[in-house]
Amino acid sequence: MTWQIDFSHSQIQFSVRHMMISKVRGTFEQFNGSINYDEVNPTNTTVDIAVDITSINTRDEQRDAHLRSADFFDAENFPMMTFKSTRVEQVNKHNGRLYGDLTIRGVTKPVVLEVTYEGQAQSPWGTTSAGFSATGKINRKEWNMQWNAALETGGVLVGDDVTISIELELVKQPEAEAATTA
Repeated sequence: MTWQIDFSHSQIQFSVRHMMISKVRGTFEQFNGSINYDEVNPTNTTVDIAVDITSINTRDEQRDAHLRSADFFDAENFPMMTFKSTRVEQVNKHNGRLYGDLTIRGVTKPVVLEVTYEGQAQSPWGTTSAGFSATGKINRKEWNMQWNAALETGGVLVGDDVTISIELELVKQPEAEAATTA
């Protein structure tokens, strides 16, 4: 069943170690895609998302420009990052694992996201929404993002592990609503 992403209530965020002492957090402001969420059998759900790399926002334009450069995402040559699900594993009523292929800089690697189904609600406008949270971790170097700088105190400027955090609110499409009630 087709569900549309409610972009005003959805976010794709990340965090990475900075100077070995703190974390820098950021978001991707622009993304699109399709999610065919199967309420009856969640393991039949499919996800296909494209993220606009140029929409990266870490609240520091100089850092964002560096992240868009060839040192990291190389947005000029690879303006989109994509995720396409390969399977869903249901752990229990509210939790599952979303397996898929993540493509960054033309490199595709498998990743696993831990997903929590947050529930459904009827809006005051008569639509049905469902909420999902997902988290995962990747090593940026596996996607050829090698840049770093050594620190005088030891360690490096940018950590290798990137934590991904996703909040999605989906709105059931009218044809899907009709099919469910028929």
